[in-house]
Amino acid sequence: MASRLNPYLSFDGDARAAMELYREIFGGTLRLNTYGEFGQPDSPVADRIMHGMLEAPNGCTLMGSDVPPGTEHNPGNGFAVSLSGDDDAELRGYWEKLSAGGSVSVPLEKQMWGDVFGMCTDRFGIPWMVNIGRAQGQD
Repeated sequence: MASRLNPYLSFDGDARAAMELYREIFGGTLRLNTYGEFGQPDSPVADRIMHGMLEAPNGCTLMGSDVPPGTEHNPGNGFAVSLSGDDDAELRGYWEKLSAGGSVSVPLEKQMWGDVFGMCTDRFGIPWMVNIGRAQGQD
């Protein structure tokens, strides 16, 4: 898969409704995963969205999630730019350059869903998410 650049929106408990509305508007395929599906089944946030992705037929991609427990939600500032793909060297190179001079909130490392993921804010204050998936055929 080629690297992808797209907006990533944050919500405070209404990510499911928002992402479903965007699917009605733009069409396409919507995948939603909850916190409960990823190791927090008995949590009060088990039904909230940990990750959602809408892929519209025109090639546009929109991702979103409910903010994790303990994270403040600031409406209007709830976004990040997401870089994702399976080219490890390319995406790690982007990560190094984006995080240089900025701040890292989640180190770039393997996560519970199996991908390598990190979050940083660049030196200009723009939040970034980098997700390195396994290339097809890899386990």
